[in-house]
Amino acid sequence: MSESTPESATVPAGALGRQTERRIAWLTAVWGLGGALVAAALGQLAWALGLSVGTALAWLNFRLLRRGMDAFVEAAKAQSASEKTQVPLATYAAMALRYGLIAAVVYAIFELLKVPLLSMVVGLCALGAAAISASVYEVLRP
Repeated sequence: MSESTPESATVPAGALGRQTERRIAWLTAVWGLGGALVAAALGQLAWALGLSVGTALAWLNFRLLRRGMDAFVEAAKAQSASEKTQVPLATYAAMALRYGLIAAVVYAIFELLKVPLLSMVVGLCALGAAAISASVYEVLRP
């Protein structure tokens, strides 16, 4: 009788996380742009634009967050022998500035293009929907 090994035992440790990260990235686009298509089909073009902008910003936020977390992990690995790890200040600054960048873009688009603010905020929620969807998939898959 042959025993079946769990999938996680045959896949390198970091590969499962990378697969989930890729899944979250494309699900962000699917959820957000899907909502934008529905809004456009209902004749709400300003909302469709806001959802699209919010989705694009959510996707960019996820990419920047992933890069920032990778920098933290690499710094920790490089200093694994030391008692206290030190992360470069620029890494902290980049992590904090991404929120400022998103806020500035949302404000500029709201002021210049008169896109409804709530539609952009809902578009930003596409990242949350994608993370939940990817998590549920990971839990339910065989």
